[in-house]
Amino acid sequence: MKATTVGIDLAKNVFQVHGVNQFGKVVIKKQIKRDQVMALFANMPPALIGMEACASAHHWGRKLQSLGHTVKLMAPQFVKPYVKTNKNDAADAEAICEAVARPNMRFVPIKNIEQQAVLSLHRVRQGFVVARTAQANQIRGLLGEFGLVIPQGIAHIAKRVPELIEDASNELPGSFRLLIERLMEHLKELNRQALEIEAEIQTWHRQSDLSRKIEEVPGIGPLTASALVATIGDAKNFKDGRQLAAWLGLVPRQHSSGGKPTLLGISKRGDSYLRSLLVHGARSVLCAFKHKKDPSGWLHDLLQRRNANVAAVALANKNARIVWALLAHERRFEAGYVRTMTA
Repeated sequence: MKATTVGIDLAKNVFQVHGVNQFGKVVIKKQIKRDQVMALFANMPPALIGMEACASAHHWGRKLQSLGHTVKLMAPQFVKPYVKTNKNDAADAEAICEAVARPNMRFVPIKNIEQQAVLSLHRVRQGFVVARTAQANQIRGLLGEFGLVIPQGIAHIAKRVPELIEDASNELPGSFRLLIERLMEHLKELNRQALEIEAEIQTWHRQSDLSRKIEEVPGIGPLTASALVATIGDAKNFKDGRQLAAWLGLVPRQHSSGGKPTLLGISKRGDSYLRSLLVHGARSVLCAFKHKKDPSGWLHDLLQRRNANVAAVALANKNARIVWALLAHERRFEAGYVRTMTA
């Protein structure tokens, strides 16, 4: 009998496959090598295939879709409850096969090659930024051991450190001066790499109509817009803007019981990189808003009731909902837009 639902436990070299027919009877339960995957599924009638959203999942999703199969990706934490026994490859594949057939399961959209390439640029740039910050802190800490304190801010590193190295009155050993010079060269190289990748991201942003459309929203720049477009893909995969905001972890975490609702801080689920970009963009809007001569509107009323951090997260949540509306309904951003209620 042919398999109608298949679960695949992905790995680097050895994959576990578990398939059932329309009556739930196991018809496939085998371990295959990486180079045998395409041959196996090319000879199989179209089926529903489930996989965990892990390394290489999007690649295999595209490959199997090209063979006519319906491929669904799931977050690993949603698959774990379906593991019946101890963890092993066969049990994981069986759990995936069971989970993908659930009608209320939440799925991860499969990214295309362009989306993955843009997100790779973002990840690598973020890695360089983190390394640049760590290198600056190391320089600051080493100089602090000799009683030389540099003000906060990475800009002060490039300005003050060369002056300290050239100053003969601070009694720094020659070997230590050479060491700091070497670390400064490394810091400059990290900064150059980060700026070059950021330029590539901005080039892609200028060529994308969707990314330029999202940039019109206050608090969203080229980095945030390109990351949102590449990560979200088809906005219609989300029911509404609130679901997108919840997917980004910008809604309250709930811990209710006995009919008494209890809302805590934001859930912080989903992509932390996207969430941080939206929150930082909201902070920039707040800074500009505070300098307005006659502030008014929703944001002004919110700042009267709550602190700036809460307002920043609320604005990030609102921007996420606006982004969904722009992408799902193919609209342009309108600053004074008011939704009209239909009977």
